[in-house]
Amino acid sequence: MKRRKFIGNTTKAVVASTVLPLNSMAKNSVKASAEQKLRVVLVGTGSRGSETWGKSLLKGYSKWVEMVGLCDINHKRVEYAKKYMGAENAKTYEAKDFDLMISETKPDVVIVTTTDHFHVDYIVRAMELGVDVISEKPIATEVEQCQRILDTEFKTGRKVTVGFNMRFMNMSPEIKRVLDSGELGKIISVDFQEYLDLDHGSSYFRRWHGKIKYSGSLLVHKASHHFDLVNWYLGADPVEVQAMGKVAYYGKNHSFRSRNCRSCPFTDKCNMYWDITKSERMMDLYVKCEDVDGYFRDGCVWDNDIDTYDVTTTQVVYDNGTFLTYTQNTNLAYEGQYICFTGEKGRMDVRLYNRQPWEEPAPIEIRISKDTKTTKIYTIDNDKGNHGGADKKVKDLIFDPEKKDNLRQRAGSRAGVMASLIGIAARQSIETGEKVEIKDLVEFPTTWQG
Repeated sequence: MKRRKFIGNTTKAVVASTVLPLNSMAKNSVKASAEQKLRVVLVGTGSRGSETWGKSLLKGYSKWVEMVGLCDINHKRVEYAKKYMGAENAKTYEAKDFDLMISETKPDVVIVTTTDHFHVDYIVRAMELGVDVISEKPIATEVEQCQRILDTEFKTGRKVTVGFNMRFMNMSPEIKRVLDSGELGKIISVDFQEYLDLDHGSSYFRRWHGKIKYSGSLLVHKASHHFDLVNWYLGADPVEVQAMGKVAYYGKNHSFRSRNCRSCPFTDKCNMYWDITKSERMMDLYVKCEDVDGYFRDGCVWDNDIDTYDVTTTQVVYDNGTFLTYTQNTNLAYEGQYICFTGEKGRMDVRLYNRQPWEEPAPIEIRISKDTKTTKIYTIDNDKGNHGGADKKVKDLIFDPEKKDNLRQRAGSRAGVMASLIGIAARQSIETGEKVEIKDLVEFPTTWQG
Protein backbone atom coordinates (compact mmCIF):
# COMPACT_ATOMS: atom_id res chain seq x y z
CA MET A 1 0.00 0.00 0.00
CA LYS A 2 1.51 3.31 -1.07
CA ARG A 3 1.05 6.59 0.76
CA ARG A 4 -1.97 8.50 -0.53
CA LYS A 5 -1.73 12.19 -1.42
CA PHE A 6 -4.78 14.27 -2.15
CA ILE A 7 -3.63 17.82 -1.53
CA GLY A 8 -2.63 20.81 -3.61
CA ASN A 9 0.95 21.69 -4.40
CA THR A 10 1.11 24.54 -1.89
CA THR A 11 -0.10 22.32 0.92
CA LYS A 12 2.25 19.49 -0.01
CA ALA A 13 5.17 21.73 0.82
CA VAL A 14 4.19 21.89 4.49
CA VAL A 15 3.05 18.31 5.02
CA ALA A 16 5.32 15.55 6.26
CA SER A 17 5.06 12.24 8.06
CA THR A 18 5.93 13.65 11.48
CA VAL A 19 3.15 12.80 13.93
CA LEU A 20 2.26 14.89 16.98
CA PRO A 21 1.57 13.24 20.37
CA LEU A 22 -1.75 11.39 20.41
CA ASN A 23 -3.20 13.46 23.24
CA SER A 24 -2.32 16.78 21.59
CA MET A 25 -5.44 18.93 22.01
CA ALA A 26 -6.89 21.11 19.30
CA LYS A 27 -6.53 24.81 20.06
CA ASN A 28 -9.57 27.06 19.72
CA SER A 29 -11.87 24.07 19.26
CA VAL A 30 -15.59 24.70 19.48
CA LYS A 31 -16.78 25.55 22.99
CA ALA A 32 -19.87 27.28 24.24
CA SER A 33 -19.52 30.42 26.37
CA ALA A 34 -21.58 31.82 29.19
CA GLU A 35 -22.11 35.04 27.23
CA GLN A 36 -23.40 33.76 23.89
CA LYS A 37 -25.14 30.59 22.73
CA LEU A 38 -23.56 28.41 20.08
CA ARG A 39 -25.53 28.37 16.85
CA VAL A 40 -25.69 24.70 15.86
CA VAL A 41 -26.87 22.85 12.75
CA LEU A 42 -27.36 19.10 12.51
CA VAL A 43 -26.85 17.06 9.34
CA GLY A 44 -28.25 13.54 9.52
CA THR A 45 -31.50 13.31 11.48
CA GLY A 46 -31.73 9.55 11.97
CA SER A 47 -32.02 7.88 15.35
CA ARG A 48 -28.63 8.92 16.75
CA GLY A 49 -28.78 12.44 15.38
CA SER A 50 -32.32 13.33 16.36
CA GLU A 51 -32.01 11.87 19.86
CA THR A 52 -28.45 12.21 21.24
CA TRP A 53 -27.45 15.34 19.31
CA GLY A 54 -30.99 16.64 18.90
CA LYS A 55 -33.69 16.16 21.49
CA SER A 56 -31.42 15.54 24.49
CA LEU A 57 -29.06 18.33 23.40
CA LEU A 58 -31.87 20.89 23.31
CA LYS A 59 -33.37 19.57 26.54
CA GLY A 60 -30.18 19.64 28.57
CA TYR A 61 -28.04 22.35 26.97
CA SER A 62 -30.41 25.08 25.75
CA LYS A 63 -28.60 27.44 28.12
CA TRP A 64 -25.61 27.30 25.79
CA VAL A 65 -26.93 25.93 22.49
CA GLU A 66 -29.40 27.07 19.85
CA MET A 67 -30.39 24.68 17.05
CA VAL A 68 -30.76 26.82 13.93
CA GLY A 69 -30.78 24.26 11.11
CA LEU A 70 -31.51 20.62 10.29
CA CYS A 71 -30.43 18.76 7.16
CA ASP A 72 -31.08 15.28 5.78
CA ILE A 73 -31.28 13.48 2.44
CA ASN A 74 -34.89 12.61 3.34
CA HIS A 75 -37.21 15.63 3.53
CA LYS A 76 -39.86 13.68 5.43
CA ARG A 77 -37.41 12.52 8.06
CA VAL A 78 -35.99 15.97 8.70
CA GLU A 79 -39.47 17.40 9.22
CA TYR A 80 -40.36 14.62 11.65
CA ALA A 81 -37.06 15.09 13.48
CA LYS A 82 -37.75 18.79 13.89
CA LYS A 83 -40.99 18.05 15.71
CA TYR A 84 -39.52 15.18 17.72
CA MET A 85 -36.57 17.28 18.86
CA GLY A 86 -38.66 20.31 19.72
CA ALA A 87 -36.51 22.47 17.43
CA GLU A 88 -39.27 24.92 16.53
CA ASN A 89 -36.89 27.66 15.43
CA ALA A 90 -34.67 25.47 13.26
CA LYS A 91 -34.92 25.76 9.48
CA THR A 92 -34.98 22.48 7.56
CA TYR A 93 -33.02 21.63 4.41
CA GLU A 94 -32.37 18.71 2.10
CA ALA A 95 -28.81 17.46 1.86
CA LYS A 96 -28.28 19.03 -1.55
CA ASP A 97 -28.85 22.43 0.09
CA PHE A 98 -26.15 22.05 2.74
CA ASP A 99 -24.25 25.13 1.53
CA LEU A 100 -27.47 27.13 1.56
CA MET A 101 -28.13 26.06 5.14
CA ILE A 102 -24.70 27.30 6.22
CA SER A 103 -25.20 30.56 4.36
CA GLU A 104 -28.65 31.27 5.77
CA THR A 105 -28.27 30.03 9.36
CA LYS A 106 -24.64 31.14 9.93
CA PRO A 107 -23.81 28.41 12.47
CA ASP A 108 -20.83 28.21 14.81
CA VAL A 109 -20.69 24.43 14.53
CA VAL A 110 -22.01 21.63 12.33
CA ILE A 111 -22.88 18.31 14.00
CA VAL A 112 -22.46 15.40 11.58
CA THR A 113 -24.46 12.21 12.23
CA THR A 114 -25.07 10.89 8.73
CA THR A 115 -24.30 7.42 7.36
CA ASP A 116 -20.61 6.91 8.15
CA HIS A 117 -19.29 6.92 4.59
CA PHE A 118 -20.65 10.44 4.03
CA HIS A 119 -19.24 12.03 7.20
CA VAL A 120 -16.25 13.30 5.26
CA ASP A 121 -18.31 15.29 2.76
CA TYR A 122 -19.98 17.40 5.42
CA ILE A 123 -16.93 17.64 7.67
CA VAL A 124 -14.77 18.94 4.83
CA ARG A 125 -17.39 21.24 3.34
CA ALA A 126 -18.26 22.75 6.72
CA MET A 127 -14.61 23.62 7.35
CA GLU A 128 -14.26 25.05 3.84
CA LEU A 129 -17.22 27.28 4.65
CA GLY A 130 -15.55 28.43 7.87
CA VAL A 131 -17.43 26.33 10.43
CA ASP A 132 -16.14 24.00 13.16
CA VAL A 133 -17.43 20.42 13.29
CA ILE A 134 -18.57 17.84 15.81
CA SER A 135 -18.66 14.41 14.18
CA GLU A 136 -20.02 11.11 15.40
CA LYS A 137 -17.52 8.30 15.21
CA PRO A 138 -16.07 7.10 12.94
CA ILE A 139 -14.67 10.28 11.47
CA ALA A 140 -13.97 8.44 8.21
CA THR A 141 -14.27 5.00 6.60
CA GLU A 142 -11.52 5.18 3.97
CA VAL A 143 -7.89 6.29 3.82
CA GLU A 144 -8.65 8.99 1.28
CA GLN A 145 -11.32 10.44 3.57
CA CYS A 146 -8.87 10.64 6.47
CA GLN A 147 -6.40 12.57 4.32
CA ARG A 148 -9.06 14.98 3.07
CA ILE A 149 -10.10 15.82 6.63
CA LEU A 150 -6.54 16.32 7.85
CA ASP A 151 -5.62 18.51 4.89
CA THR A 152 -8.77 20.62 5.09
CA GLU A 153 -8.43 21.23 8.80
CA PHE A 154 -4.83 22.27 8.32
CA LYS A 155 -5.64 24.62 5.43
CA THR A 156 -8.75 26.23 6.93
CA GLY A 157 -7.78 26.46 10.59
CA ARG A 158 -11.20 25.11 11.62
CA LYS A 159 -11.48 22.33 14.20
CA VAL A 160 -13.11 18.91 14.40
CA THR A 161 -14.29 17.23 17.60
CA VAL A 162 -15.14 13.50 17.52
CA GLY A 163 -17.84 12.04 19.77
CA PHE A 164 -15.87 9.19 21.32
CA ASN A 165 -18.29 8.71 24.20
CA MET A 166 -16.62 5.55 25.53
CA ARG A 167 -13.86 7.74 26.95
CA PHE A 168 -16.57 9.00 29.32
CA MET A 169 -17.94 5.72 30.69
CA ASN A 170 -17.17 5.44 34.41
CA MET A 171 -14.61 2.68 33.93
CA SER A 172 -12.58 4.61 31.36
CA PRO A 173 -11.16 7.40 33.59
CA GLU A 174 -10.43 4.79 36.27
CA ILE A 175 -8.49 2.60 33.84
CA LYS A 176 -6.64 5.66 32.59
CA ARG A 177 -5.79 6.67 36.18
CA VAL A 178 -4.34 3.25 37.01
CA LEU A 179 -2.28 3.09 33.82
CA ASP A 180 -0.95 6.64 34.21
CA SER A 181 -0.03 6.00 37.85
CA GLY A 182 2.65 3.52 36.83
CA GLU A 183 1.28 0.91 39.21
CA LEU A 184 1.50 -1.76 36.51
CA GLY A 185 4.77 -0.49 35.09
CA LYS A 186 5.30 -0.43 31.35
CA ILE A 187 2.34 -2.02 29.58
CA ILE A 188 3.50 -4.98 27.52
CA SER A 189 0.21 -6.12 26.00
CA VAL A 190 -3.51 -5.39 25.91
CA ASP A 191 -6.27 -7.94 25.26
CA PHE A 192 -9.64 -6.41 24.34
CA GLN A 193 -12.63 -8.71 23.78
CA GLU A 194 -15.88 -7.16 22.54
CA TYR A 195 -19.04 -9.24 22.97
CA LEU A 196 -22.29 -8.34 21.19
CA ASP A 197 -25.38 -10.39 21.92
CA LEU A 198 -27.81 -11.53 19.24
CA ASP A 199 -30.17 -8.62 19.82
CA HIS A 200 -27.56 -5.87 19.58
CA GLY A 201 -25.30 -7.66 17.12
CA SER A 202 -28.06 -8.43 14.65
CA SER A 203 -29.23 -4.81 14.70
CA TYR A 204 -26.13 -3.78 12.74
CA PHE A 205 -26.83 -6.30 10.00
CA ARG A 206 -30.44 -5.23 9.43
CA ARG A 207 -29.24 -1.66 8.82
CA TRP A 208 -26.78 0.01 6.44
CA HIS A 209 -23.95 -0.96 8.83
CA GLY A 210 -23.95 -4.46 7.28
CA LYS A 211 -22.50 -3.08 4.04
CA ILE A 212 -18.83 -2.11 4.05
CA LYS A 213 -19.40 0.60 1.45
CA TYR A 214 -21.52 2.50 3.98
CA SER A 215 -19.95 1.66 7.36
CA GLY A 216 -16.38 0.70 6.54
CA SER A 217 -17.23 -2.56 8.39
CA LEU A 218 -17.73 -2.92 12.15
CA LEU A 219 -13.94 -2.69 12.46
CA VAL A 220 -14.44 0.98 11.61
CA HIS A 221 -17.97 1.81 12.73
CA LYS A 222 -18.00 -0.09 16.04
CA ALA A 223 -14.38 -0.87 16.84
CA SER A 224 -13.16 2.70 16.30
CA HIS A 225 -14.59 3.31 19.80
CA HIS A 226 -12.35 0.61 21.21
CA PHE A 227 -9.25 1.42 19.19
CA ASP A 228 -9.55 5.02 20.33
CA LEU A 229 -9.81 3.88 23.93
CA VAL A 230 -6.61 1.85 23.71
CA ASN A 231 -4.80 4.70 21.91
CA TRP A 232 -5.94 7.08 24.68
CA TYR A 233 -5.16 4.66 27.50
CA LEU A 234 -1.62 4.05 26.25
CA GLY A 235 -0.91 7.55 24.97
CA ALA A 236 0.73 5.82 22.03
CA ASP A 237 0.38 5.55 18.25
CA PRO A 238 -0.41 2.39 16.27
CA VAL A 239 2.26 1.52 13.74
CA GLU A 240 1.38 -1.92 12.37
CA VAL A 241 -1.89 -3.83 11.96
CA GLN A 242 -2.73 -7.39 10.98
CA ALA A 243 -6.20 -8.97 11.08
CA MET A 244 -8.47 -11.88 10.25
CA GLY A 245 -12.22 -11.73 9.76
CA LYS A 246 -15.19 -13.17 7.93
CA VAL A 247 -18.97 -13.17 7.66
CA ALA A 248 -19.52 -16.34 9.65
CA TYR A 249 -23.11 -16.02 10.92
CA TYR A 250 -25.17 -13.40 9.07
CA GLY A 251 -25.59 -12.73 5.35
CA LYS A 252 -25.32 -15.79 3.12
CA ASN A 253 -25.04 -18.14 6.10
CA HIS A 254 -28.72 -19.07 6.08
CA SER A 255 -31.18 -21.04 3.97
CA PHE A 256 -33.80 -18.31 3.45
CA ARG A 257 -34.01 -14.53 3.26
CA SER A 258 -36.23 -11.66 2.22
CA ARG A 259 -35.97 -7.93 1.54
CA ASN A 260 -37.03 -6.88 5.04
CA CYS A 261 -38.90 -8.27 8.03
CA ARG A 262 -42.30 -6.78 7.22
CA SER A 263 -42.38 -8.37 3.78
CA CYS A 264 -40.84 -11.69 4.84
CA PRO A 265 -42.77 -14.97 4.31
CA PHE A 266 -40.57 -16.75 6.88
CA THR A 267 -41.42 -14.74 10.00
CA ASP A 268 -42.83 -17.79 11.80
CA LYS A 269 -39.51 -19.65 11.68
CA CYS A 270 -36.86 -16.90 11.66
CA ASN A 271 -35.25 -16.30 15.04
CA MET A 272 -34.06 -12.90 13.78
CA TYR A 273 -37.51 -11.55 12.97
CA TRP A 274 -37.97 -8.00 14.27
CA ASP A 275 -41.36 -6.29 14.26
CA ILE A 276 -40.62 -2.62 13.62
CA THR A 277 -44.33 -1.78 13.81
CA LYS A 278 -44.15 -2.12 17.59
CA SER A 279 -41.99 1.02 17.78
CA GLU A 280 -43.86 4.24 17.07
CA ARG A 281 -40.61 6.19 16.82
CA MET A 282 -39.07 3.77 14.29
CA MET A 283 -42.27 3.85 12.26
CA ASP A 284 -42.33 7.65 12.16
CA LEU A 285 -38.61 8.11 11.62
CA TYR A 286 -38.05 5.41 9.01
CA VAL A 287 -41.05 3.45 7.73
CA LYS A 288 -43.13 6.51 6.91
CA CYS A 289 -40.13 7.96 5.06
CA GLU A 290 -39.23 4.89 2.96
CA ASP A 291 -40.87 6.20 -0.20
CA VAL A 292 -38.35 9.07 -0.34
CA ASP A 293 -35.02 7.21 -0.16
CA GLY A 294 -35.92 3.49 -0.27
CA TYR A 295 -34.16 2.75 3.03
CA PHE A 296 -35.64 -0.15 5.02
CA ARG A 297 -34.76 0.06 8.70
CA ASP A 298 -35.90 -3.55 9.24
CA GLY A 299 -33.68 -5.06 6.56
CA CYS A 300 -33.00 -8.80 6.43
CA VAL A 301 -29.95 -9.96 8.41
CA TRP A 302 -29.56 -12.81 5.90
CA ASP A 303 -29.17 -10.40 2.95
CA ASN A 304 -26.74 -11.88 0.42
CA ASP A 305 -25.09 -8.46 0.01
CA ILE A 306 -23.97 -8.28 3.65
CA ASP A 307 -20.17 -8.14 3.65
CA THR A 308 -19.40 -6.58 7.04
CA TYR A 309 -17.42 -9.14 9.03
CA ASP A 310 -19.31 -10.50 12.03
CA VAL A 311 -16.22 -12.04 13.66
CA THR A 312 -12.75 -10.45 13.66
CA THR A 313 -9.38 -10.69 15.34
CA THR A 314 -6.99 -7.75 15.04
CA GLN A 315 -3.40 -7.37 16.21
CA VAL A 316 -1.82 -3.94 16.58
CA VAL A 317 1.77 -2.98 17.39
CA TYR A 318 2.26 0.44 19.00
CA ASP A 319 5.20 2.78 18.79
CA ASN A 320 5.98 2.19 22.49
CA GLY A 321 6.25 -1.58 21.89
CA THR A 322 2.86 -2.54 23.33
CA PHE A 323 0.87 -5.28 21.59
CA LEU A 324 -2.93 -5.14 21.28
CA THR A 325 -5.07 -8.17 20.48
CA TYR A 326 -8.66 -7.17 19.74
CA THR A 327 -11.51 -9.59 19.06
CA GLN A 328 -15.11 -8.82 18.14
CA ASN A 329 -18.02 -11.29 18.07
CA THR A 330 -21.58 -10.29 17.16
CA ASN A 331 -23.88 -13.25 17.82
CA LEU A 332 -23.31 -14.23 21.44
CA ALA A 333 -25.71 -15.15 24.24
CA TYR A 334 -24.49 -12.23 26.35
CA GLU A 335 -22.97 -8.80 25.87
CA GLY A 336 -20.05 -6.94 27.36
CA GLN A 337 -16.29 -6.47 27.32
CA TYR A 338 -13.24 -8.11 28.85
CA ILE A 339 -10.11 -5.94 28.78
CA CYS A 340 -6.74 -6.99 30.20
CA PHE A 341 -3.57 -4.93 30.61
CA THR A 342 -0.36 -6.84 31.25
CA GLY A 343 2.48 -4.72 32.61
CA GLU A 344 5.99 -5.32 33.89
CA LYS A 345 4.74 -4.95 37.48
CA GLY A 346 1.32 -6.56 37.30
CA ARG A 347 -1.93 -7.06 35.46
CA MET A 348 -5.32 -5.36 35.39
CA ASP A 349 -8.45 -7.27 34.32
CA VAL A 350 -11.61 -5.30 33.57
CA ARG A 351 -14.91 -7.13 33.06
CA LEU A 352 -18.12 -5.45 31.93
CA TYR A 353 -21.43 -7.21 31.31
CA ASN A 354 -24.15 -5.15 29.67
CA ARG A 355 -26.67 -7.94 29.25
CA GLN A 356 -26.52 -11.61 30.22
CA PRO A 357 -29.03 -14.39 30.81
CA TRP A 358 -27.93 -15.56 34.26
CA GLU A 359 -28.35 -12.51 36.53
CA GLU A 360 -29.05 -8.80 36.70
CA PRO A 361 -26.34 -6.62 35.13
CA ALA A 362 -23.32 -6.73 37.41
CA PRO A 363 -21.14 -3.72 38.19
CA ILE A 364 -17.91 -3.23 36.30
CA GLU A 365 -15.28 -5.41 37.93
CA ILE A 366 -11.63 -4.35 38.09
CA ARG A 367 -8.97 -6.73 39.39
CA ILE A 368 -5.34 -5.71 39.85
CA SER A 369 -2.87 -8.53 40.44
CA LYS A 370 0.77 -7.90 41.35
CA ASP A 371 2.02 -11.48 41.67
CA THR A 372 0.72 -14.99 42.26
CA LYS A 373 -0.23 -14.14 45.87
CA THR A 374 -1.27 -10.47 45.70
CA THR A 375 -4.50 -9.27 44.12
CA LYS A 376 -7.24 -6.75 44.81
CA ILE A 377 -10.68 -6.43 43.31
CA TYR A 378 -13.20 -3.58 43.28
CA THR A 379 -16.26 -2.58 41.31
CA ILE A 380 -17.59 0.53 39.58
CA ASP A 381 -21.22 1.23 38.73
CA ASN A 382 -22.12 2.87 35.46
CA ASP A 383 -24.26 5.98 35.54
CA LYS A 384 -27.80 5.94 34.22
CA GLY A 385 -28.45 7.05 30.68
CA ASN A 386 -27.31 6.02 27.22
CA HIS A 387 -23.96 4.24 27.06
CA GLY A 388 -23.60 4.22 30.83
CA GLY A 389 -24.15 7.96 31.09
CA ALA A 390 -21.33 8.68 28.63
CA ASP A 391 -23.51 10.45 26.07
CA LYS A 392 -24.32 13.15 28.59
CA LYS A 393 -20.75 13.52 29.79
CA VAL A 394 -19.31 14.03 26.32
CA LYS A 395 -21.84 16.80 25.71
CA ASP A 396 -21.08 18.29 29.12
CA LEU A 397 -17.43 18.68 28.19
CA ILE A 398 -18.18 20.12 24.77
CA PHE A 399 -20.94 22.58 25.65
CA ASP A 400 -20.66 23.47 29.35
CA PRO A 401 -18.09 26.30 29.59
CA GLU A 402 -17.37 25.40 33.22
CA LYS A 403 -16.23 21.84 32.47
CA LYS A 404 -12.49 21.19 32.53
CA ASP A 405 -10.79 18.55 30.42
CA ASN A 406 -8.30 17.35 33.02
CA LEU A 407 -8.01 13.85 31.52
CA ARG A 408 -7.81 15.06 27.93
CA GLN A 409 -10.96 13.13 27.09
CA ARG A 410 -12.05 15.48 24.34
CA ALA A 411 -10.96 13.99 21.01
CA GLY A 412 -9.84 15.96 17.97
CA SER A 413 -9.50 14.93 14.35
CA ARG A 414 -6.15 13.26 14.90
CA ALA A 415 -7.58 10.88 17.48
CA GLY A 416 -10.51 10.24 15.14
CA VAL A 417 -8.25 9.51 12.20
CA MET A 418 -5.97 7.20 14.21
CA ALA A 419 -8.93 5.15 15.42
CA SER A 420 -10.39 4.89 11.93
CA LEU A 421 -7.03 3.97 10.42
CA ILE A 422 -6.65 0.93 12.67
CA GLY A 423 -10.02 -0.37 11.47
CA ILE A 424 -9.29 0.51 7.85
CA ALA A 425 -5.87 -1.14 8.06
CA ALA A 426 -7.43 -4.24 9.65
CA ARG A 427 -9.94 -4.43 6.82
CA GLN A 428 -7.15 -4.11 4.26
CA SER A 429 -5.20 -6.83 6.05
CA ILE A 430 -8.19 -9.18 5.92
CA GLU A 431 -8.58 -8.49 2.20
CA THR A 432 -4.88 -8.91 1.33
CA GLY A 433 -3.61 -11.28 4.03
CA GLU A 434 -0.73 -8.88 4.70
CA LYS A 435 0.38 -6.56 7.50
CA VAL A 436 -0.43 -2.89 7.01
CA GLU A 437 1.76 -0.07 8.28
CA ILE A 438 -0.06 3.07 9.42
CA LYS A 439 2.70 5.36 8.13
CA ASP A 440 1.94 4.19 4.59
CA LEU A 441 -1.67 5.40 4.76
CA VAL A 442 -1.74 9.15 5.53
CA GLU A 443 0.52 12.13 6.14
CA PHE A 444 0.12 14.51 9.05
CA PRO A 445 0.99 18.23 8.92
CA THR A 446 4.12 18.96 10.96
CA THR A 447 2.97 22.16 12.68
CA TRP A 448 -0.63 21.23 13.26
CA GLN A 449 -2.59 20.77 16.50
CA GLY A 450 -5.47 18.53 15.33
